[in-house]
Amino acid sequence: MNQRSTIDLEHGWGIIQRGITKLKNILEGLPEPQFNSEDYMMMYSTIYNMCSHNPLHDYSQLLYDKYREAFEEYIITTVLPSLREKHDELMLRELVKRWLNHKVMVKWLSRFFQYLERYLIAKRSLPGLNEVGLTCFRDQVYQELNGKVRDAVISLIDQEREGEQIDRALLKNVLDIYVEIGMGLMDYYENSFEAAMLKDTMAYYSCKASNWILEDSCPNYMLKAEECLKREKDRVSHYLHSSSETKLLEKVQHELLSVYATQLLEKEHSGCHALLRDDKVEDLSRMYRLFSKIPRGLDHVANTFKQHVTAEGTALVKQAEDAASNKKADKRDVVGLQEQVFVRKVIELHDKYLAYVNSCFQNHILFHKALKEAFELFCNKGVAGSSSTEILATFCDNILKRGGSEKLRYEAIEETLEKVVKLLAYISDKDLFAEFYRKKLARRLLFNKSANVEHERSIITKLKQQCGGQFTLKMEGMVTDLTLVRENQASFEEYVSNNPIANPGIDLTVTVLNTGFWPSYKSFDLNLPTEMIRCVEVFKEFYQTKTKHRKLTWIYSLGTCIINGKFEPKSIELVVTTYQASALLLFNASDRLSYQEIMTQLNLSDDDVVRLLHSLSCAKYKILNKEPSTKTISPTDVFEFNSKFTDIMRRMKLPLAPVDEKKKVIENVDKDRRYAIDASIVRIMKSRKVLGYQQLVIECVEQLGQMFKPDVKAIKKRIEDLITRDYLERDKDKPNLFKYLA
Repeated sequence: MNQRSTIDLEHGWGIIQRGITKLKNILEGLPEPQFNSEDYMMMYSTIYNMCSHNPLHDYSQLLYDKYREAFEEYIITTVLPSLREKHDELMLRELVKRWLNHKVMVKWLSRFFQYLERYLIAKRSLPGLNEVGLTCFRDQVYQELNGKVRDAVISLIDQEREGEQIDRALLKNVLDIYVEIGMGLMDYYENSFEAAMLKDTMAYYSCKASNWILEDSCPNYMLKAEECLKREKDRVSHYLHSSSETKLLEKVQHELLSVYATQLLEKEHSGCHALLRDDKVEDLSRMYRLFSKIPRGLDHVANTFKQHVTAEGTALVKQAEDAASNKKADKRDVVGLQEQVFVRKVIELHDKYLAYVNSCFQNHILFHKALKEAFELFCNKGVAGSSSTEILATFCDNILKRGGSEKLRYEAIEETLEKVVKLLAYISDKDLFAEFYRKKLARRLLFNKSANVEHERSIITKLKQQCGGQFTLKMEGMVTDLTLVRENQASFEEYVSNNPIANPGIDLTVTVLNTGFWPSYKSFDLNLPTEMIRCVEVFKEFYQTKTKHRKLTWIYSLGTCIINGKFEPKSIELVVTTYQASALLLFNASDRLSYQEIMTQLNLSDDDVVRLLHSLSCAKYKILNKEPSTKTISPTDVFEFNSKFTDIMRRMKLPLAPVDEKKKVIENVDKDRRYAIDASIVRIMKSRKVLGYQQLVIECVEQLGQMFKPDVKAIKKRIEDLITRDYLERDKDKPNLFKYLA
């Protein structure tokens, strides 16, 4: 080999031809010894010597052509005849066998002709030996049999879809041929097989779906669809190319789901609405899994979910309305037990469908949005004249106050408060809730009715996280005030014990609060009894020793007294309000007093006097006798001390009917809203300088939306007011354009 010898064409090709014939015989299974190293060296040397650098004896191009002709001749004389005589599965088996043989032939011949690869092919940039060998099979066998092969494969796939057993390994091998003859490209697989297979798949499932949609219920249809998708995915993993998975599943999903989505989801007795109604959690999960795979497939499901939740919530509102109407007829408290039951049911409803969103619908944002919108629709509806904000505040009050109707364990209270705060997220008038809640919190704190201060702090923290620090600022201040009250009282008691002259004569507890934190209360100049005047003066003297810059305003309407009632049968301690005590102490100086005399001496309004005297003469405990003895108070009535009154109790509380402060709360909130709208408009205009009316309204609504939904008319009114107060000015040429006046 070190010295190239010249071989003529006829002699050289004769040697090569014998080697090729031997290889063909081996491939055909004829008795032939295997190639040994000598055979290999003979073939290689012959080809090497025939590629002389002398142009007269250089047969390299001829050998290159003969290399191709060897394959073509074998295919035409042997391979194609064997394939033409077979059909369907037998043809596929023969094709796989012939392809494997062909690859072996390419492997051996490309070794024999290896020198061409280095000498001729590299120089002239010709297709490589391996490529030439594979191209021959593609051009001769594939071009002729592609249609038959494709149809046979698709036929077997359809048979498998119908439940028949097929040779998956055979299909895998056949489809690998499509990939391999592409030599790195997927064109032959995609164009010659995949496109037809996908078309057949669509036709197959279109036919199936058209029957199933008529025969099956929604759950059964979905079971079949899910099983089909699973099997198609399985097909890809066993014999189809991985690149087919997405395309194949999309076609199946389109035919089984997209085409019949509306019809399937709206099936009368088994569609989405029926599944929600019957709590079919597993079917709903399957529905989500299937429809999440198709474009906009979940829109219809989410919309049905929203409609269903809205309907259930609205039914709860109506149920509570009807129950409240019946209670009204029985003259029971309107915001009473039924409203508590209503909130409980709304919480249960929210728990139920939030669990659906988290599990069945896998926390999808579309279903969170649907749940939010549904709850917003019915949570903002009132019940029997009470707004949702008031009902929610009352519910919290019942949980947090001592002796409330809600008897719960510590953990259950925390859990319920968490859920109430979640419900608050759906309430549009959060500022109104805050005001109602503060009123009730004030009563719990001032009259020592709070069951646990830890729970009070806990719900304030939860509200702060939900609505922001500004929302709970006053509530936090109220709780802090009550902590300081104890320190203040201890200082006062120390002051009294160190100053015998300053002794008020009776036990006195004073609660000093910051006006800014607490709800506003009516402050009347009540004419206090002499005994109480002394108490007030002593405390004022004490308070001035602590600070000289704060003014004390006494809210007598919130005070409580324990007075000793000396009745003929026995003495009874009466727990009363400061108003009631002041009225009763008048009878120490007079046996009989008229309505007018009492009103004058106490310096109270008509409404307060009526409420006060009713509690003492017309309620359960008649401490005063009234003439005439009717159940209502009139300005002509006369009262006297009922000395014969008795009771089995040694101490009793005389309840005073609470004033309905709903109207006042709403007025306060409206007033605060005006300030909030003003501040929002000024903030916006300060940053924008010039802005149109529509844009200003939109930005204002957006800024305030978290606390309440401002009325557009109210915003317009506030804009006009700010113009009159020289914060804004209207453009002279464009009336709908406003400028900020710095």
